[in-house]
Amino acid sequence: MGYFRLFRRVHVAPGMTINLAKSGPSLSLGARGAHVTLSSTGVRKTIGLPGSGCFYTSKQGWHSGVHTAPQFTSATAAPPVQRSGWQTVGHALLVLLEAVGIAVVTVMGVLLVLLSVAGGSKRR
Repeated sequence: MGYFRLFRRVHVAPGMTINLAKSGPSLSLGARGAHVTLSSTGVRKTIGLPGSGCFYTSKQGWHSGVHTAPQFTSATAAPPVQRSGWQTVGHALLVLLEAVGIAVVTVMGVLLVLLSVAGGSKRR
């Protein structure tokens, strides 16, 4: 039995794409070989060698960790630590700041490559 897939990628600017899928939209920032994807499920960072098929990716979810903490069955054990809303927001802001930093460095790299290509074509 088959299944229904829905995916569309829209290039907004150099190094920035909006991905539309059945599971929801996401935003990718970066160049070929290194990019950060922000979605409703979390942040995915990918670094690889273009054309080789070799890459490393890591994903960090937006969850607070409360549901993934080990559950204690003993009455004498300490209860799981509850995070406040500000800690969760602070964590999300740090992740977003890291993503923006990676995006800025990537965009600067793309601009340097574009400037060097434009400068090289004038020499001919």
